[in-house]
Amino acid sequence: MIIRTATLTDIPSMLPLVAKTCAFHQALDPAKYGFLPNPEQRYMSWLDQLMKNSRHVCLVAEDSIGSDPVLVALLIATVEREIPIYRVKEYGFIHDLWVEEAYRHRGVARQLIQRAIEHFRQVGVEQVRLDTAANNEIARKLFTTCGFRVSMVEMLIEL
Repeated sequence: MIIRTATLTDIPSMLPLVAKTCAFHQALDPAKYGFLPNPEQRYMSWLDQLMKNSRHVCLVAEDSIGSDPVLVALLIATVEREIPIYRVKEYGFIHDLWVEEAYRHRGVARQLIQRAIEHFRQVGVEQVRLDTAANNEIARKLFTTCGFRVSMVEMLIEL
Protein backbone atom coordinates (compact mmCIF):
# COMPACT_ATOMS: atom_id res chain seq x y z
CA MET A 1 0.00 0.00 0.00
CA ILE A 2 1.20 3.49 -0.87
CA ILE A 3 0.29 6.65 1.03
CA ARG A 4 0.83 9.79 -1.01
CA THR A 5 -0.34 13.32 -1.59
CA ALA A 6 -3.50 13.37 -3.68
CA THR A 7 -3.46 14.97 -7.11
CA LEU A 8 -6.18 16.66 -9.13
CA THR A 9 -6.56 13.49 -11.18
CA ASP A 10 -7.43 11.59 -7.96
CA ILE A 11 -10.54 13.67 -7.27
CA PRO A 12 -13.01 11.44 -9.18
CA SER A 13 -11.71 8.37 -7.30
CA MET A 14 -11.86 10.21 -3.99
CA LEU A 15 -15.53 11.16 -4.30
CA PRO A 16 -16.94 7.69 -3.46
CA LEU A 17 -14.83 7.70 -0.27
CA VAL A 18 -16.08 11.20 0.54
CA ALA A 19 -19.67 9.97 0.01
CA LYS A 20 -19.08 7.12 2.48
CA THR A 21 -17.60 9.55 5.01
CA CYS A 22 -20.62 11.83 4.71
CA ALA A 23 -23.09 8.94 4.99
CA PHE A 24 -21.30 7.64 8.07
CA HIS A 25 -21.40 11.04 9.77
CA GLN A 26 -25.01 11.62 8.83
CA ALA A 27 -25.96 8.25 10.34
CA LEU A 28 -24.19 9.21 13.57
CA ASP A 29 -25.95 12.56 13.94
CA PRO A 30 -28.36 13.71 11.23
CA ALA A 31 -28.90 17.06 12.96
CA LYS A 32 -25.20 17.93 12.96
CA TYR A 33 -24.42 16.33 9.60
CA GLY A 34 -27.55 17.11 7.63
CA PHE A 35 -25.95 17.16 4.20
CA LEU A 36 -27.51 18.49 1.04
CA PRO A 37 -28.03 15.82 -1.65
CA ASN A 38 -24.84 14.38 -3.14
CA PRO A 39 -22.37 16.12 -0.81
CA GLU A 40 -19.44 14.41 -2.52
CA GLN A 41 -20.21 16.36 -5.71
CA ARG A 42 -19.94 19.59 -3.71
CA TYR A 43 -16.43 18.53 -2.68
CA MET A 44 -15.15 18.59 -6.27
CA SER A 45 -14.46 22.31 -6.54
CA TRP A 46 -13.37 22.52 -2.89
CA LEU A 47 -10.82 19.74 -3.39
CA ASP A 48 -9.61 21.37 -6.58
CA GLN A 49 -8.92 24.62 -4.69
CA LEU A 50 -7.50 22.83 -1.66
CA MET A 51 -4.95 20.92 -3.73
CA LYS A 52 -3.70 24.10 -5.36
CA ASN A 53 -2.59 25.48 -1.98
CA SER A 54 0.51 23.70 -0.73
CA ARG A 55 -0.23 24.58 2.90
CA HIS A 56 -3.31 22.36 2.87
CA VAL A 57 -2.93 18.60 2.72
CA CYS A 58 -4.92 15.91 1.02
CA LEU A 59 -3.59 12.39 1.32
CA VAL A 60 -4.69 9.10 -0.19
CA ALA A 61 -3.75 5.48 0.33
CA GLU A 62 -3.82 3.25 -2.69
CA ASP A 63 -3.54 -0.47 -3.08
CA SER A 64 -2.79 -2.30 -6.28
CA ILE A 65 -5.65 -4.65 -7.00
CA GLY A 66 -4.59 -6.58 -10.04
CA SER A 67 -2.62 -4.09 -12.10
CA ASP A 68 -4.76 -1.05 -11.29
CA PRO A 69 -4.20 1.10 -8.19
CA VAL A 70 -7.36 1.68 -6.16
CA LEU A 71 -7.84 4.40 -3.55
CA VAL A 72 -8.72 2.82 -0.21
CA ALA A 73 -8.33 5.74 2.21
CA LEU A 74 -8.17 9.51 2.35
CA LEU A 75 -7.46 12.41 4.67
CA ILE A 76 -8.45 15.99 3.89
CA ALA A 77 -7.05 18.84 6.01
CA THR A 78 -6.63 22.59 5.69
CA VAL A 79 -4.91 25.48 7.40
CA GLU A 80 -7.53 27.65 9.10
CA ARG A 81 -7.19 31.15 10.57
CA GLU A 82 -8.06 31.65 14.21
CA ILE A 83 -9.97 34.74 15.34
CA PRO A 84 -7.49 37.48 16.31
CA ILE A 85 -7.87 37.27 20.09
CA TYR A 86 -5.79 34.10 20.48
CA ARG A 87 -2.05 33.47 20.59
CA VAL A 88 -2.37 30.76 17.91
CA LYS A 89 -3.01 32.61 14.65
CA GLU A 90 -3.74 29.56 12.52
CA TYR A 91 -4.15 25.83 12.93
CA GLY A 92 -4.34 22.71 10.84
CA PHE A 93 -7.79 21.18 10.72
CA ILE A 94 -8.48 17.59 9.72
CA HIS A 95 -11.87 17.65 8.03
CA ASP A 96 -12.23 14.10 6.77
CA LEU A 97 -10.62 10.74 7.33
CA TRP A 98 -11.88 7.54 5.74
CA VAL A 99 -10.43 4.06 5.43
CA GLU A 100 -12.31 1.37 3.54
CA GLU A 101 -13.49 -1.34 5.90
CA ALA A 102 -11.30 -4.08 4.39
CA TYR A 103 -8.22 -1.93 5.12
CA ARG A 104 -9.00 -0.97 8.72
CA HIS A 105 -6.88 -2.15 11.66
CA ARG A 106 -3.71 -2.07 9.52
CA GLY A 107 -2.41 1.32 10.68
CA VAL A 108 -3.51 3.19 7.56
CA ALA A 109 -5.48 5.87 9.43
CA ARG A 110 -2.63 6.39 11.89
CA GLN A 111 -0.15 6.81 9.02
CA LEU A 112 -2.43 9.33 7.30
CA ILE A 113 -2.79 11.32 10.53
CA GLN A 114 0.93 11.27 11.23
CA ARG A 115 1.70 12.40 7.69
CA ALA A 116 -0.80 15.27 8.02
CA ILE A 117 0.69 16.34 11.36
CA GLU A 118 4.18 16.29 9.85
CA HIS A 119 2.99 18.29 6.85
CA PHE A 120 1.54 20.97 9.12
CA ARG A 121 4.75 21.02 11.17
CA GLN A 122 6.76 21.57 7.97
CA VAL A 123 4.58 24.51 6.85
CA GLY A 124 4.92 26.20 10.24
CA VAL A 125 1.55 25.39 11.78
CA GLU A 126 1.73 25.06 15.58
CA GLN A 127 -1.50 23.22 16.27
CA VAL A 128 -3.72 20.61 14.63
CA ARG A 129 -7.40 20.21 15.48
CA LEU A 130 -10.25 17.98 14.43
CA ASP A 131 -13.83 17.18 15.34
CA THR A 132 -15.15 13.73 15.98
CA ALA A 133 -18.69 12.65 16.74
CA ALA A 134 -19.46 12.12 20.42
CA ASN A 135 -20.53 8.54 19.79
CA ASN A 136 -17.58 7.62 17.55
CA GLU A 137 -15.51 5.96 20.25
CA ILE A 138 -13.23 4.15 17.79
CA ALA A 139 -12.17 7.44 16.19
CA ARG A 140 -11.64 9.11 19.58
CA LYS A 141 -9.35 6.26 20.67
CA LEU A 142 -7.40 6.49 17.42
CA PHE A 143 -6.95 10.24 17.69
CA THR A 144 -5.91 9.95 21.34
CA THR A 145 -3.21 7.42 20.45
CA CYS A 146 -1.98 9.89 17.82
CA GLY A 147 -1.52 12.58 20.50
CA PHE A 148 -4.80 14.49 20.31
CA ARG A 149 -6.69 15.43 23.47
CA VAL A 150 -10.20 16.70 24.13
CA SER A 151 -10.07 20.49 24.22
CA MET A 152 -13.75 21.38 24.15
CA VAL A 153 -17.16 19.77 23.89
CA GLU A 154 -19.50 21.09 21.23
CA MET A 155 -23.20 21.03 22.09
CA LEU A 156 -26.21 21.31 19.78
CA ILE A 157 -29.90 22.12 20.12
CA GLU A 158 -32.39 21.94 17.30
CA LEU A 159 -34.92 24.78 17.11
